[in-house]
Amino acid sequence: MLKSMTGFGAGTAEDESYRVLIELKSVNQRYLEVGFHMPHKIDAFAEGMKKKIKEYVSRGKLDVNVSFTDKRDRAQSIRVDKNLAIAYHKALNDLSDELHLPRPDDVLQIASFPDIIKAEDAEETFEGLEEILASAMEQALKNLTRMREEEGANLKQDFLDRLDRMEVMVGKIAELSPQIVAAYRERLQKTLSELLAEEEIDQNRIIQETAIYSDRVNFTEEMVRLKSHFMQFRKILESDEPVGRKLDFLIQEMNREINTTASKANNAEAAQIVVDVKSEIEKLREQIQNLE
Repeated sequence: MLKSMTGFGAGTAEDESYRVLIELKSVNQRYLEVGFHMPHKIDAFAEGMKKKIKEYVSRGKLDVNVSFTDKRDRAQSIRVDKNLAIAYHKALNDLSDELHLPRPDDVLQIASFPDIIKAEDAEETFEGLEEILASAMEQALKNLTRMREEEGANLKQDFLDRLDRMEVMVGKIAELSPQIVAAYRERLQKTLSELLAEEEIDQNRIIQETAIYSDRVNFTEEMVRLKSHFMQFRKILESDEPVGRKLDFLIQEMNREINTTASKANNAEAAQIVVDVKSEIEKLREQIQNLE
């Protein structure tokens, strides 16, 4: 099934300890690029989440936003900077002696100075968080995939419609091919006859050269290859694998064939059809950039 590279998906998971919300947003990118936006204290879980992402996504720029709530009661500890307290005490004693004021003997007074006493959280561990993150990520990826597949189905229908139109146009060009070759041969024979009218010439040689040059404006092979490319395009659209790069290559081949046809078809009607075909190919190419 075709998948667009653009989409959005969200997932949540929660237990008695944690609550997690993961939002995924993907846009076009030639290769897979994953960017995480989440609290630094859970950065260690990024690699595991990226591994899960690769099971669902092969191309695109993916932004991962993780909202994390820790619902646990965390133990705290008190840290006392004894050296700083002694320094404060000494400085106050020196100031007391200088100003002839009572010495500061109250420990609460010393403890009230900045950075003497600090409350710190106990070392954090996140037992069980990996499972919660995995559950939320799985849900978000499934929602993202669903949206990308829906957009892929729309793109597929657009591709098929354009291929149908191009096949009709290429058929019209093919119908003009004998007429174009005959007209070219006639013009060439007339020109050669006029130029060599006063000379004794080998009529067989003129016919031979005319045939050679006429063959150069015959684009039947290009038409056959184009139709083959259309068939391959439809076949690839039915693949369950990522197809963006394959279709991008096939579009290049289509462009090559139609450009060769344009250089050979010395006919106003054929030239206009070629322009229309090239326009459709360009629209296909633009849309393919959205495919995984």
